[in-house]
Amino acid sequence: MKTILFLATFLVGVFLSRVCGYTKSEITSWCSHTPHPQSCEHFLGTSSNNGPLKQKPDFVKALLKVTLERAQHARSHTLTLGPKCRNEHEKAAWADCLELYNDTILSINKTVDPNQQCSQVDTQTWLSTALTNLETCKTGFEELGVNDYVWPLMNNNVSSLISNTLAMNEGGESLYVAPSPQSLGFPSWVKPGDRKLLQSKTPKADVVVNKDGSGNYKTIGAAIAAAAKRSGDRRYVIHVKAGVYKENIDIGTKVKNIMLVGDGVGKTIITSSRSVRGGSTTFKSATFAVVGDGFICRGISFRNTAGPKSQAVAVRNGSDLSVFYQCSFEGYQDTLYVHSNRQFYRQCDIYGTIDFIFGNAAVVFQNCNIYSRKGPNKTNTLTAQGRTDKNQNTGISIHNCRVTSAPDLKGVAGVKTFLGRPWRSFSRTVFMKSNLDSLIDPAGWMSWGDESALKTLSYGEYKNTGPGSSTAKRVDWKGYRVITSSTEAVKFTVGKFIDGGYWLPATNVPYTSGL
Repeated sequence: MKTILFLATFLVGVFLSRVCGYTKSEITSWCSHTPHPQSCEHFLGTSSNNGPLKQKPDFVKALLKVTLERAQHARSHTLTLGPKCRNEHEKAAWADCLELYNDTILSINKTVDPNQQCSQVDTQTWLSTALTNLETCKTGFEELGVNDYVWPLMNNNVSSLISNTLAMNEGGESLYVAPSPQSLGFPSWVKPGDRKLLQSKTPKADVVVNKDGSGNYKTIGAAIAAAAKRSGDRRYVIHVKAGVYKENIDIGTKVKNIMLVGDGVGKTIITSSRSVRGGSTTFKSATFAVVGDGFICRGISFRNTAGPKSQAVAVRNGSDLSVFYQCSFEGYQDTLYVHSNRQFYRQCDIYGTIDFIFGNAAVVFQNCNIYSRKGPNKTNTLTAQGRTDKNQNTGISIHNCRVTSAPDLKGVAGVKTFLGRPWRSFSRTVFMKSNLDSLIDPAGWMSWGDESALKTLSYGEYKNTGPGSSTAKRVDWKGYRVITSSTEAVKFTVGKFIDGGYWLPATNVPYTSGL
């Protein structure tokens, strides 16, 4: 009788495992290739309907499914923690996390949505964004001094599952088909082949913002709110007339393909003064924040006037396939937060003191001016890239730019300016064919204090010019190198690093695809 019962139980187990589409041995075998095999085996073992795990794509598909499930579970749990917040700091950090979990779920969902065109590179980008979101959630609690017991309750192994999926999906080429202006939903007044749209001083717009009441709206926020109610995702152009707009703008994930056109740097100005010192998280300190995909901006100055003694963001960008052209970003510490996804900046001016270009996007700056300002300290750092996983396809590429002192720093003695420092363990930044003025310290790069990161970071310099470009006395870290091969350098160009050749032509913004 016991033998029959055992045999029946065994056969039922085999039947159920085959109904679910996998066996324990299949899971164990595949999970052994991931950086976190224990969480991989546990959550795949408790998930259902994964399908057979015969090939690597089957396994990646199963990982994506279970990662999405756990992210949704963590978001639901995070929601329940809101009423338990004991003070305004906890509430601020919690609110950030809830927003970031929502965006994480959207990012992962795009990789499994049958109606979403998704290449292997897209998947890696959106998974990189998902992991960045969770790190940002954690950072908010840390910088506001909130007890860290909340973070493990929220995370629920989602980070390790994303890391596993990044490792298994790593590699591959883009499968894009170059979009046409019509497919991106440009308005009818943009003719195919027209490459002068953004050079026009008065391009036709869907709506006009003017403080004096002569336009459709007096505030940018009102124009964005109206754009959010439009049907479809066609390109929507907002012309912001000259003036100083004291607003905090937040363009959410559902507001896509917005084009914001100002009357020029120093003429159309968006400004505010939120800061960490003032009780905000870095994430929420931004004067202007955008996460809706396909954002384009031209001819606007963005400012955070909180001052030099705290993190205070002028722009936070998490918009995939986004462009800033002929814009200015003005602040001190943490001026420009290139948070996540694929971004391009052309002919822009960036001003700051400490880590003033920072984040974990895949981003290229081309033909830009980077200005080191006078601050309260004797040390300035241009970049702080935040890659936490070696398989994230993120980094900061500064190509054909000019690095020099802002007017307030010229003639000031004793201030050391460094190209960057590693915010996270796998920080990745390259300067290529840029002009580096004499303000750059001969060591070039600065440590954050974590010696282990000096081995895992990836910093490079390629054919820079100017008095600050000599690499003779640069740091001797394992992760730093002088790039001598064009084959290696080209990996960080617009064409390769952010797939610019596939999506930038339809934006009408000028760019150089290669070196």
